[in-house]
Amino acid sequence: MPFTLRSLALAATLAVSAGTVSAQEVTLRFQHFVSPKSANPTHFMDPWAKAIEEQSGGRIKVEIYAGMALGGKATSQYDLIRDGVIDGGWVIPGYQPGRFPEAEALELPFITPKNTEAASIAAWNFTQKYLLDDFADVHVIMAHLHGEGIIHKKGPNPESLEDFAGLRLRGPSRPATMLLKELGATPVGMPVPAFPEALSKGVIDGGVVPWEIVPSLKLHELADSHTDVAGDYSLYNLYFIWAMNKAKYESLPDDLKKVIDDNSGLMAAAWAGRAHDTGDAEGKAVVAATVNPITEISPEETDRIKDVGEKVIAAWIEEANSKGLDGAALVEDARTMMAEGIAAQAASN
Repeated sequence: MPFTLRSLALAATLAVSAGTVSAQEVTLRFQHFVSPKSANPTHFMDPWAKAIEEQSGGRIKVEIYAGMALGGKATSQYDLIRDGVIDGGWVIPGYQPGRFPEAEALELPFITPKNTEAASIAAWNFTQKYLLDDFADVHVIMAHLHGEGIIHKKGPNPESLEDFAGLRLRGPSRPATMLLKELGATPVGMPVPAFPEALSKGVIDGGVVPWEIVPSLKLHELADSHTDVAGDYSLYNLYFIWAMNKAKYESLPDDLKKVIDDNSGLMAAAWAGRAHDTGDAEGKAVVAATVNPITEISPEETDRIKDVGEKVIAAWIEEANSKGLDGAALVEDARTMMAEGIAAQAASN
Protein backbone atom coordinates (compact mmCIF):
# COMPACT_ATOMS: atom_id res chain seq x y z
CA MET A 1 0.00 0.00 0.00
CA PRO A 2 1.47 3.38 -0.94
CA PHE A 3 2.47 5.59 1.98
CA THR A 4 -0.29 8.07 1.33
CA LEU A 5 -2.96 5.38 1.31
CA ARG A 6 -1.50 3.82 4.44
CA SER A 7 -1.67 7.23 6.10
CA LEU A 8 -5.27 7.67 5.04
CA ALA A 9 -6.15 4.23 6.39
CA LEU A 10 -4.46 5.02 9.69
CA ALA A 11 -6.28 8.35 9.89
CA ALA A 12 -9.59 6.63 9.25
CA THR A 13 -8.84 4.11 12.00
CA LEU A 14 -7.98 6.87 14.45
CA ALA A 15 -11.16 8.72 13.53
CA VAL A 16 -13.24 5.65 14.25
CA SER A 17 -11.40 5.16 17.55
CA ALA A 18 -11.99 8.79 18.53
CA GLY A 19 -15.67 8.40 17.71
CA THR A 20 -15.80 5.32 19.91
CA VAL A 21 -14.16 7.17 22.81
CA SER A 22 -16.53 10.11 22.53
CA ALA A 23 -19.49 7.75 22.57
CA GLN A 24 -18.20 5.63 25.45
CA GLU A 25 -20.22 4.89 28.55
CA VAL A 26 -18.43 5.84 31.76
CA THR A 27 -19.28 4.70 35.27
CA LEU A 28 -18.12 6.96 38.09
CA ARG A 29 -18.13 5.59 41.63
CA PHE A 30 -18.47 8.29 44.28
CA GLN A 31 -18.41 7.62 48.02
CA HIS A 32 -19.43 9.40 51.20
CA PHE A 33 -19.48 8.58 54.91
CA VAL A 34 -23.03 9.34 56.09
CA SER A 35 -26.50 7.86 55.71
CA PRO A 36 -28.01 8.01 52.21
CA LYS A 37 -31.01 9.69 53.85
CA SER A 38 -29.04 12.64 55.24
CA ALA A 39 -29.27 16.08 53.67
CA ASN A 40 -26.36 16.23 51.26
CA PRO A 41 -26.93 12.82 49.64
CA THR A 42 -30.68 13.40 49.43
CA HIS A 43 -30.75 16.99 48.25
CA PHE A 44 -27.42 17.36 46.44
CA MET A 45 -25.48 14.18 45.64
CA ASP A 46 -28.33 12.10 44.23
CA PRO A 47 -29.82 14.97 42.17
CA TRP A 48 -26.30 15.88 41.00
CA ALA A 49 -25.72 12.31 39.82
CA LYS A 50 -29.07 12.32 38.02
CA ALA A 51 -28.23 15.63 36.31
CA ILE A 52 -24.90 14.25 35.11
CA GLU A 53 -26.55 11.14 33.71
CA GLU A 54 -29.33 13.07 31.97
CA GLN A 55 -27.10 15.79 30.52
CA SER A 56 -24.63 13.20 29.22
CA GLY A 57 -27.42 11.36 27.43
CA GLY A 58 -26.77 8.36 29.63
CA ARG A 59 -23.11 8.12 28.66
CA ILE A 60 -22.03 8.82 32.23
CA LYS A 61 -23.45 6.74 35.05
CA VAL A 62 -22.77 8.00 38.57
CA GLU A 63 -23.00 5.50 41.40
CA ILE A 64 -23.19 6.97 44.92
CA TYR A 65 -22.06 4.72 47.77
CA ALA A 66 -23.05 5.66 51.33
CA GLY A 67 -21.31 4.90 54.61
CA MET A 68 -17.87 4.26 53.07
CA ALA A 69 -19.27 1.15 51.37
CA LEU A 70 -16.35 1.04 48.93
CA GLY A 71 -13.91 0.79 51.80
CA GLY A 72 -11.51 2.98 53.70
CA LYS A 73 -12.13 5.50 56.45
CA ALA A 74 -13.80 8.90 56.32
CA THR A 75 -10.52 10.42 57.48
CA SER A 76 -8.75 9.00 54.40
CA GLN A 77 -11.32 10.01 51.80
CA TYR A 78 -9.09 12.60 50.12
CA ASP A 79 -6.33 10.06 49.57
CA LEU A 80 -8.77 7.43 48.29
CA ILE A 81 -9.82 9.90 45.58
CA ARG A 82 -6.28 11.05 44.83
CA ASP A 83 -5.02 7.47 44.49
CA GLY A 84 -7.92 6.34 42.28
CA VAL A 85 -9.31 3.84 44.75
CA ILE A 86 -12.62 5.60 44.11
CA ASP A 87 -13.52 7.95 41.28
CA GLY A 88 -14.81 10.70 43.51
CA GLY A 89 -16.45 11.60 46.77
CA TRP A 90 -17.15 13.89 49.67
CA VAL A 91 -14.16 15.08 51.68
CA ILE A 92 -13.79 16.89 54.99
CA PRO A 93 -10.24 18.31 54.80
CA GLY A 94 -10.38 19.03 58.53
CA TYR A 95 -10.42 15.30 59.25
CA GLN A 96 -6.67 15.46 58.59
CA PRO A 97 -5.63 18.23 61.03
CA GLY A 98 -2.83 20.46 59.83
CA ARG A 99 -2.77 19.16 56.26
CA PHE A 100 -4.87 21.97 54.75
CA PRO A 101 -4.34 24.86 57.18
CA GLU A 102 -5.80 27.66 55.05
CA ALA A 103 -9.17 25.91 54.90
CA GLU A 104 -9.45 26.23 58.67
CA ALA A 105 -10.19 29.95 58.31
CA LEU A 106 -13.70 28.98 57.20
CA GLU A 107 -14.24 26.84 60.31
CA LEU A 108 -13.38 29.41 62.96
CA PRO A 109 -15.97 30.60 65.51
CA PHE A 110 -18.72 32.92 64.28
CA ILE A 111 -17.15 33.35 60.82
CA THR A 112 -20.03 31.79 58.88
CA PRO A 113 -23.67 32.89 58.62
CA LYS A 114 -26.42 30.45 59.48
CA ASN A 115 -27.64 30.86 55.88
CA THR A 116 -25.74 27.91 54.42
CA GLU A 117 -26.34 28.73 50.78
CA ALA A 118 -24.71 32.12 51.30
CA ALA A 119 -21.89 30.59 53.33
CA SER A 120 -21.24 27.98 50.64
CA ILE A 121 -21.06 30.60 47.91
CA ALA A 122 -18.37 32.25 50.02
CA ALA A 123 -16.65 28.91 50.60
CA TRP A 124 -16.34 28.36 46.86
CA ASN A 125 -14.94 31.85 46.29
CA PHE A 126 -12.46 31.34 49.14
CA THR A 127 -11.47 27.99 47.63
CA GLN A 128 -10.84 29.63 44.25
CA LYS A 129 -8.56 32.22 45.81
CA TYR A 130 -6.65 30.17 48.35
CA LEU A 131 -7.15 26.42 48.20
CA LEU A 132 -6.95 25.04 44.68
CA ASP A 133 -3.18 24.65 45.01
CA ASP A 134 -3.71 22.65 48.19
CA PHE A 135 -6.03 20.31 46.32
CA ALA A 136 -4.00 20.20 43.11
CA ASP A 137 -3.78 16.40 43.04
CA VAL A 138 -7.57 15.96 42.75
CA HIS A 139 -10.20 17.60 40.56
CA VAL A 140 -12.32 19.82 42.81
CA ILE A 141 -15.93 19.92 41.59
CA MET A 142 -17.18 22.26 44.30
CA ALA A 143 -16.75 23.27 47.94
CA HIS A 144 -19.34 24.10 50.58
CA LEU A 145 -20.09 24.34 54.29
CA HIS A 146 -22.72 22.67 56.44
CA GLY A 147 -25.42 24.44 58.42
CA GLU A 148 -25.26 26.10 61.81
CA GLY A 149 -23.41 24.10 64.44
CA ILE A 150 -25.68 22.92 67.25
CA ILE A 151 -24.70 21.54 70.67
CA HIS A 152 -26.35 18.17 71.30
CA LYS A 153 -25.81 16.60 74.71
CA LYS A 154 -27.09 14.35 77.42
CA GLY A 155 -28.52 16.23 80.37
CA PRO A 156 -29.66 19.85 80.47
CA ASN A 157 -28.74 22.40 77.85
CA PRO A 158 -25.86 24.81 78.52
CA GLU A 159 -27.16 28.28 79.34
CA SER A 160 -23.94 30.09 80.17
CA LEU A 161 -20.24 30.02 79.41
CA GLU A 162 -19.63 28.33 82.75
CA ASP A 163 -21.90 25.41 81.82
CA PHE A 164 -19.30 24.16 79.33
CA ALA A 165 -16.75 23.50 82.07
CA GLY A 166 -15.74 19.84 82.22
CA LEU A 167 -18.07 18.63 79.47
CA ARG A 168 -16.58 16.03 77.14
CA LEU A 169 -17.75 17.21 73.73
CA ARG A 170 -17.12 15.80 70.28
CA GLY A 171 -15.59 18.22 67.79
CA PRO A 172 -15.17 17.59 64.05
CA SER A 173 -12.14 19.75 63.31
CA ARG A 174 -9.15 21.46 64.88
CA PRO A 175 -10.82 24.92 65.04
CA ALA A 176 -13.89 23.38 66.68
CA THR A 177 -11.84 21.57 69.29
CA MET A 178 -9.80 24.73 69.91
CA LEU A 179 -13.06 26.56 70.67
CA LEU A 180 -14.44 23.82 72.90
CA LYS A 181 -11.21 23.78 74.90
CA GLU A 182 -11.28 27.57 75.38
CA LEU A 183 -14.90 27.29 76.54
CA GLY A 184 -13.72 25.00 79.32
CA ALA A 185 -14.88 21.71 77.82
CA THR A 186 -12.75 18.67 77.11
CA PRO A 187 -12.78 18.36 73.33
CA VAL A 188 -12.79 14.91 71.73
CA GLY A 189 -11.99 14.93 68.03
CA MET A 190 -13.77 12.27 66.00
CA PRO A 191 -15.44 11.86 62.59
CA VAL A 192 -19.21 12.05 62.59
CA PRO A 193 -19.87 8.30 62.08
CA ALA A 194 -18.26 7.63 65.48
CA PHE A 195 -20.37 10.20 67.34
CA PRO A 196 -23.53 8.14 68.12
CA GLU A 197 -21.69 5.19 69.63
CA ALA A 198 -19.45 7.43 71.73
CA LEU A 199 -22.51 9.28 73.03
CA SER A 200 -24.53 6.13 73.74
CA LYS A 201 -21.63 4.55 75.64
CA GLY A 202 -21.01 7.66 77.73
CA VAL A 203 -17.55 8.23 76.30
CA ILE A 204 -18.64 11.82 75.68
CA ASP A 205 -21.37 14.06 77.10
CA GLY A 206 -22.33 15.45 73.72
CA GLY A 207 -20.93 17.22 70.72
CA VAL A 208 -21.52 19.64 67.90
CA VAL A 209 -23.13 18.80 64.56
CA PRO A 210 -25.72 20.59 62.40
CA TRP A 211 -29.45 19.83 62.57
CA GLU A 212 -29.57 17.93 59.29
CA ILE A 213 -27.51 14.98 60.50
CA VAL A 214 -29.54 14.45 63.69
CA PRO A 215 -32.14 11.98 62.29
CA SER A 216 -29.65 9.69 60.56
CA LEU A 217 -27.45 9.59 63.68
CA LYS A 218 -30.53 9.22 65.90
CA LEU A 219 -29.30 12.06 68.10
CA HIS A 220 -32.90 12.98 68.90
CA GLU A 221 -32.99 9.62 70.73
CA LEU A 222 -29.48 9.63 72.17
CA ALA A 223 -29.29 13.26 73.34
CA ASP A 224 -31.52 15.11 75.79
CA SER A 225 -31.00 18.72 74.74
CA HIS A 226 -30.16 20.70 71.60
CA THR A 227 -28.72 24.20 71.89
CA ASP A 228 -27.86 27.00 69.46
CA VAL A 229 -26.21 30.36 70.01
CA ALA A 230 -28.08 33.61 69.46
CA GLY A 231 -27.70 35.72 66.35
CA ASP A 232 -27.16 35.14 62.64
CA TYR A 233 -23.71 33.54 62.79
CA SER A 234 -22.81 29.96 63.61
CA LEU A 235 -20.85 28.77 66.65
CA TYR A 236 -18.54 26.90 64.26
CA ASN A 237 -18.68 25.30 60.81
CA LEU A 238 -17.11 22.54 58.74
CA TYR A 239 -15.67 22.78 55.23
CA PHE A 240 -16.22 20.11 52.55
CA ILE A 241 -15.15 19.46 48.99
CA TRP A 242 -16.87 17.30 46.37
CA ALA A 243 -13.96 16.04 44.32
CA MET A 244 -13.00 13.59 41.59
CA ASN A 245 -9.88 11.63 40.76
CA LYS A 246 -7.83 13.89 38.52
CA ALA A 247 -6.75 11.22 36.01
CA LYS A 248 -10.32 9.95 35.72
CA TYR A 249 -11.62 13.44 34.98
CA GLU A 250 -8.87 14.11 32.47
CA SER A 251 -9.54 10.80 30.71
CA LEU A 252 -13.05 11.93 29.77
CA PRO A 253 -13.67 13.27 26.27
CA ASP A 254 -14.22 17.03 26.15
CA ASP A 255 -17.99 16.84 25.81
CA LEU A 256 -18.28 14.69 28.95
CA LYS A 257 -15.88 16.94 30.84
CA LYS A 258 -18.23 19.77 29.94
CA VAL A 259 -21.13 17.91 31.57
CA ILE A 260 -19.12 17.69 34.79
CA ASP A 261 -18.02 21.32 34.46
CA ASP A 262 -21.58 22.51 33.89
CA ASN A 263 -22.50 21.02 37.27
CA SER A 264 -19.46 22.34 39.12
CA GLY A 265 -18.23 25.50 40.79
CA LEU A 266 -20.41 28.27 42.16
CA MET A 267 -23.76 26.83 41.11
CA ALA A 268 -22.95 23.47 42.69
CA ALA A 269 -21.70 25.12 45.89
CA ALA A 270 -24.94 27.08 46.20
CA TRP A 271 -26.88 23.88 45.44
CA ALA A 272 -25.09 22.00 48.23
CA GLY A 273 -25.68 24.92 50.59
CA ARG A 274 -29.41 24.84 49.85
CA ALA A 275 -29.34 21.08 50.47
CA HIS A 276 -28.06 21.70 53.98
CA ASP A 277 -30.53 24.52 54.64
CA THR A 278 -33.33 22.14 53.64
CA GLY A 279 -31.89 19.32 55.70
CA ASP A 280 -31.47 21.55 58.74
CA ALA A 281 -35.16 22.48 58.65
CA GLU A 282 -36.09 18.80 58.34
CA GLY A 283 -33.74 17.71 61.12
CA LYS A 284 -34.91 20.42 63.49
CA ALA A 285 -38.52 19.40 62.85
CA VAL A 286 -37.69 15.83 63.87
CA VAL A 287 -36.27 17.07 67.18
CA ALA A 288 -39.22 19.42 67.70
CA ALA A 289 -41.53 16.40 67.57
CA THR A 290 -39.78 14.91 70.63
CA VAL A 291 -39.81 16.00 74.27
CA ASN A 292 -36.21 17.20 73.99
CA PRO A 293 -35.83 20.94 74.60
CA ILE A 294 -34.53 23.10 71.77
CA THR A 295 -32.96 26.18 73.30
CA GLU A 296 -30.94 29.22 72.38
CA ILE A 297 -28.24 30.68 74.57
CA SER A 298 -29.10 34.27 75.46
CA PRO A 299 -27.61 37.14 73.44
CA GLU A 300 -25.61 38.24 76.51
CA GLU A 301 -24.06 34.81 77.04
CA THR A 302 -23.55 34.41 73.30
CA ASP A 303 -21.51 37.62 73.38
CA ARG A 304 -19.30 36.09 76.08
CA ILE A 305 -18.84 32.99 73.91
CA LYS A 306 -18.01 35.23 70.94
CA ASP A 307 -15.29 36.87 73.05
CA VAL A 308 -13.81 33.42 73.65
CA GLY A 309 -14.12 32.79 69.92
CA GLU A 310 -12.09 35.91 69.19
CA LYS A 311 -9.30 34.54 71.38
CA VAL A 312 -9.37 31.33 69.33
CA ILE A 313 -9.19 33.34 66.11
CA ALA A 314 -6.27 35.40 67.41
CA ALA A 315 -4.40 32.24 68.39
CA TRP A 316 -5.15 30.69 65.00
CA ILE A 317 -3.85 33.78 63.18
CA GLU A 318 -0.61 33.67 65.17
CA GLU A 319 -0.18 29.99 64.39
CA ALA A 320 -0.95 30.52 60.69
CA ASN A 321 1.64 33.29 60.57
CA SER A 322 4.23 30.92 62.05
CA LYS A 323 3.59 28.61 59.08
CA GLY A 324 4.30 31.37 56.59
CA LEU A 325 0.66 32.21 55.95
CA ASP A 326 -1.03 35.57 56.35
CA GLY A 327 -3.51 34.55 59.00
CA ALA A 328 -5.15 37.95 59.39
CA ALA A 329 -5.72 38.23 55.63
CA LEU A 330 -7.25 34.75 55.51
CA VAL A 331 -9.70 35.62 58.29
CA GLU A 332 -10.51 39.04 56.85
CA ASP A 333 -11.13 37.58 53.40
CA ALA A 334 -13.30 34.81 54.86
CA ARG A 335 -15.44 37.38 56.64
CA THR A 336 -15.65 39.64 53.58
CA MET A 337 -16.59 36.75 51.31
CA MET A 338 -19.29 35.65 53.76
CA ALA A 339 -20.86 39.11 53.57
CA GLU A 340 -20.61 39.01 49.78
CA GLY A 341 -22.17 35.53 49.80
CA ILE A 342 -25.14 36.83 51.76
CA ALA A 343 -25.60 39.62 49.22
CA ALA A 344 -25.23 37.25 46.25
CA GLN A 345 -27.72 34.76 47.68
CA ALA A 346 -30.22 37.52 48.45
CA ALA A 347 -29.88 38.93 44.92
CA SER A 348 -30.57 35.53 43.37
CA ASN A 349 -33.88 35.11 45.23
